[in-house]
Amino acid sequence: MILIACGLQREAAILSRDGVLAIPGGGDAARLEAALEAATYDATMILSCGIGGALDPALKAGDLVLHLPPFVPSVVEGRAKSDVIGVSTALDTNGRGEFVERLTAALPHAHLGPIIGQDHIAATVAEKAALHAATGALAVDMESHIAARVAARHGLPFAAIRTISDTASETLPPAALVGMNPDGSMALGKVLLSLARDPAQLPALIRTGRSAEAAFRALGRVADAIAALNKA
Repeated sequence: MILIACGLQREAAILSRDGVLAIPGGGDAARLEAALEAATYDATMILSCGIGGALDPALKAGDLVLHLPPFVPSVVEGRAKSDVIGVSTALDTNGRGEFVERLTAALPHAHLGPIIGQDHIAATVAEKAALHAATGALAVDMESHIAARVAARHGLPFAAIRTISDTASETLPPAALVGMNPDGSMALGKVLLSLARDPAQLPALIRTGRSAEAAFRALGRVADAIAALNKA
């Protein structure tokens, strides 16, 4: 079984197929790590997969970033490269390196490079620029560091695949930052309340929604590729 760490229930619904179990973290790092741990008994590899934020200014909404060892998904608390904490696992563990190589071939338009993980959303242009400068990473999410940590503990191969939702030149509006419940479902009530308090953010929220839809469409193609290769 391929075990996938993601953030949203919508991502999990797109990614889960026969032989593929996607677990949404909902932004709760401890909860996601515990859920992944509980599911490793039947796992052959662990992926971090879902939508993410761009750190590289060249990336646009809907683009795909593929992270393979020896790139290191990281928890970034400092801003110097020496402060970056991360783990990675070998591609050939349990013979699953071949799968990851075939996945790379199945996603020829993917940008290959580091993806970093941290426990909060990278919301502003300034934070994204600082992360890019400190780590050289192409994209950021809230699950890759957790998935990589669990994979390392259990000697399972790991890779991260993220489709870009918000670009490096975009600061997310406040309503977008409250749009996820702890179980990974959409917090529509919180979004509407945020809009009521600050209606001026509506154009930015619409832009964010359109970009997210491009990322979800790309994620569907990634899910198809994973499922096809898992059956081969």
